[in-house]
Amino acid sequence: MDQLKQKFGEKSATLKSELRALIKSNGQELVDQVSVAQMFGGMRGVKSMIWETSNLDPIEGIKFRGYSIPDLREHLPKINGSTEPLPEGLFWLMLVGELPNEKEVAWLSDEWARRSAIPEYKFKTLDSIPKDTHPMTQFTIGVLSLQKGSVFASKYFEGMAKDDYWDASYEDAMDLIAKLPGIAAYIYRRSFHDNHHIEANGKLDWGANFGHMLGNDTADFYDYMRLYMTIHADHEGGNASAHTTHLVGSTLSDAYLSFAAGMTALAGPLHGLANQEVIKWIFEMLDSLGKPNPNKEEIAAFVNRTLDEGKVIPGYGHAVLREPDPRFTAQRLFAEKHLASSEIVQVVWKLFEVVPPILEGLGKVKNPWPNVDAHSGSILVHFGVKEFTFYTVLFGVSRALGVLSALCWSRALGLPLERPKSVTSKWLKNFIDQKK
Repeated sequence: MDQLKQKFGEKSATLKSELRALIKSNGQELVDQVSVAQMFGGMRGVKSMIWETSNLDPIEGIKFRGYSIPDLREHLPKINGSTEPLPEGLFWLMLVGELPNEKEVAWLSDEWARRSAIPEYKFKTLDSIPKDTHPMTQFTIGVLSLQKGSVFASKYFEGMAKDDYWDASYEDAMDLIAKLPGIAAYIYRRSFHDNHHIEANGKLDWGANFGHMLGNDTADFYDYMRLYMTIHADHEGGNASAHTTHLVGSTLSDAYLSFAAGMTALAGPLHGLANQEVIKWIFEMLDSLGKPNPNKEEIAAFVNRTLDEGKVIPGYGHAVLREPDPRFTAQRLFAEKHLASSEIVQVVWKLFEVVPPILEGLGKVKNPWPNVDAHSGSILVHFGVKEFTFYTVLFGVSRALGVLSALCWSRALGLPLERPKSVTSKWLKNFIDQKK
């Protein structure tokens, strides 16, 4: 019996009924108003969608069903000798709003292992692509190659009832999440390790097995992969990859098509690709300064030079947050415990001391603090994953947990096709003139 599916079915049916009553009695209540600046500013901050799995607070950071990242590190189950929370536990929490126990997490880990097999012929699609193709392009193609197995697409074609949409979406989400580490690791080993692939270890949990297939079997790396997959999993629904997955899913495209679309958004430099830009910029700084561990004065000079050239400092600032990103802090705590002597990690810590005061001194930066991307690259480099063009793929594997659990909720609640109204600039000018 799939205990998680049964629990999700019960909870989603209850909430769906409650929301229908709420809409019927309060459907005309105004929640927000849109300004002209917001229309031209990428709809920044406009409250216009439902996203059950997480919420982003500008001061406290991301909260998953009300739990902060420090809460997750304390309360999510740890199995297989882990000292960090398991992403399986976070998926359970996001899907049904309850902290799982160790037995439930162990079941989910085994369930994903059971679903993880990838037919050999599907790797032939990836093998037909040049090895130097960007890993995110390969990853998106790899996800699409799995779409033939979509339960939702098959049952919809057969004439599935609307009340069963969530069930088929759940099956697709579980299958896809289970297979993603295998697809991602295959891309990594073919692109950067001459096609020397590593077989999965079915005795390991989801995050640790991913680390194993990447090629590092140390306990510390297993734990970092568990932490990384947990803290990158979701960031409410308005970010580009989450919103894209939601938008495409609202057309009743299946989880594979919807997630692949979300990954094309994550691949953009203003979104997930930023994590490769951070470590690339740090490497350029170290190369320019001619030393692996410069002092703070030398770092400050390079930071100012970067700003004088009209460039931004990668890894600093965030569209919503106005405090240091809790995901950065979680990685710093991990590094302090395991990697305090690492030179590349020490460079990141010095940047944390140097960059915010410089940005604050400019007088026009809303958030001078580091975001999640500021730290992850240095830890990955320490563990031997130096190929920074692959970093966004890691991000994508993790982000699947949030966007696919949210997709299940969208189908369970019967959320409609997303279709905002657009206007022309001429219409807007006329509107302003009439108001005056």
